[in-house]
Amino acid sequence: MRYHVLHIKTDFAEEWQADVFNQQICELGVDTIDAGDYYIPSETWTQNADEIKALCAATEGVTLMDAEACPDENWNAAWEAEHPMQELPLGVRIIPHCAFGAGHHETTSMIINTLLSAHLTDKNVLDHGTGTGVLAIFAKKMGARYVLAIDIDDKSVENAKENAALNNVDIDVRLGDSVPPFRGEPTERGCYDLILANIHRNILLANMPAYAAHLNNGGELWLSGFYETDVPALQSAAEKDGLTLIDVLANGEWRLMRCRK
Repeated sequence: MRYHVLHIKTDFAEEWQADVFNQQICELGVDTIDAGDYYIPSETWTQNADEIKALCAATEGVTLMDAEACPDENWNAAWEAEHPMQELPLGVRIIPHCAFGAGHHETTSMIINTLLSAHLTDKNVLDHGTGTGVLAIFAKKMGARYVLAIDIDDKSVENAKENAALNNVDIDVRLGDSVPPFRGEPTERGCYDLILANIHRNILLANMPAYAAHLNNGGELWLSGFYETDVPALQSAAEKDGLTLIDVLANGEWRLMRCRK
């Protein structure tokens, strides 16, 4: 696969601002960040160049200096050599490749720690935006009967499948960007006892009606990937769709919301 490298100069006052920008630009196709160099598949750059330029122009402290084609090398292999297997609780092992979610980011670790005290025996779980599959793997380790892990990125899907096999767990990993009512293949709503979504706030807001529709009564929705200032909007959207806020957990600047249907 051929890549372009975007040389981006950043000057953020707070670390969380860099996290937000990096998350947004990754949603537009960047899959590797090395200091001020952002690597993106050339085909994706061609498709999303205008959106990426607009994001850089609209973000304070960000300047897109240049974009150039890279030599045809195995960039994934180079990235993986610098990001070895991650060892996590319960003996879970994660090879991150280029997918988000090695297990140590504040949002991921918050959800993992919460899962470690959850009662998931015989429960159905959906992990929306699974990345490496780490949260889905923990849900299965905690006794879930069925776990569906979905992601919009095909590389993440393959990575999640690899990590599931590495940890000897049976999870259903699929490519997609919507919230499907899968449990095997039924079409009824209200399939899941727990939905996990560690994604950007705008994606969470857009999918809130689907999250609520596909939760069983008494089921929970755990949301992360956002900050304290985002909580009111997310809470309002959740309540509009019949969900009740249980609590809000914090890890640094990041927040985890737990809601119940």
